[in-house]
Amino acid sequence: MRARNKPWADDYLKENKEIVELSPSEYKNKWNTVFKNNNPIHLEIGTGKGQFVAGMAKQYSDVNFVGMELAKSIIVSAVQKVSDSNQENVRLINEDANDLSEFFGENEVEKIYLNFSDPWPKARHAKRRLTFKNFLEQYENILNSNGELILKTDNRGLFEFSLVSFSQYGMILEEVLLDLHDQADPTNIMTEYEEKFSGIGQPIYRCKARFQKK
Repeated sequence: MRARNKPWADDYLKENKEIVELSPSEYKNKWNTVFKNNNPIHLEIGTGKGQFVAGMAKQYSDVNFVGMELAKSIIVSAVQKVSDSNQENVRLINEDANDLSEFFGENEVEKIYLNFSDPWPKARHAKRRLTFKNFLEQYENILNSNGELILKTDNRGLFEFSLVSFSQYGMILEEVLLDLHDQADPTNIMTEYEEKFSGIGQPIYRCKARFQKK
């Protein structure tokens, strides 16, 4: 269901500049100046209402998190969650993943999280999937030599497509789980979607993959 338009969203984002970076391209290659430290940077693309990125920031205080969300009507909820968490190691950006290389420099990011991305199920929309090769090219560019891409989804079609896409790109598959919640993982932070779908018995798929850095 598409989120209802919130005409006050622009003003709300501007009022929360300590959480929302309004001009993220200015910080390409220098996100360490935003966080005022040299801790690793982890990026969530499609951060939604912010439960995951806020939870991760609390669990890993020695990591800097950036949550990217395109929809203004949704990112406002993430701003509130981050604000409530009182974590200083997380920032949000209201931008499009197609422009990822405008905001992050080469080797600047250590991990990328793709959580419950839009599956774009129609074949003609395959290029819009966040695991299509044009996105993988950008991920490879901004991830460092230890960089890792982590995908979680409830959509088996997207999961299978992604595994093939990763393999064809030459990535190394480090983990492939067909039911994440079949085993206890205390490090797993659930998104809102994950809580909803796992609560009704829907398997949650997870994959961890790396690029073969030259």
